[in-house]
Amino acid sequence: MRKIIAIAFAMLFATLQMNAQKVGYIDTEKILSAIPAYRSAQSQLESLGKQYQEEIEREYAKIETLYNNYQAQKVNMSAQARQVKENEIIQKEKAVKELQQRYFGQNGNMQAKSEQLLNPIKERVEAAIKTLAQSENYMIVFDVAAMQGVAYKDSAYDLSNRIIRYLGY
Repeated sequence: MRKIIAIAFAMLFATLQMNAQKVGYIDTEKILSAIPAYRSAQSQLESLGKQYQEEIEREYAKIETLYNNYQAQKVNMSAQARQVKENEIIQKEKAVKELQQRYFGQNGNMQAKSEQLLNPIKERVEAAIKTLAQSENYMIVFDVAAMQGVAYKDSAYDLSNRIIRYLGY
């Protein structure tokens, strides 16, 4: 399947070149890594993620301690007391899983913070790509960072450094 896609892109590229259409490519990873605000945002996100992960690990350690204490004392407890302790442990586990989902879930804090910090930068990069492509009559600009199976790319068609300069970096 990848070979077919690569062949299709190669044929499209060759056809466009024969028709004198301009085609180029960029590497968004290269562009974004050249932007200090992006690197700073990535660092903030890593720090926040580490902080959240440490909090979750502390809560799981508390649950483990609670469980170990329960196991040690279970023999001396009544059936009703055991049930109360088991429910307490289950509720604490459920609360930590909900906390983990709130931090790292699909609509969690990390996702929201990522969008807040990174989307303005990405939108600025996309606008720069569009402006350059339109002003210099590029018909297609591929992003090699998003494409799998790129077997060859000629640096003469790489617009990444021009985008970085356009953005002022």
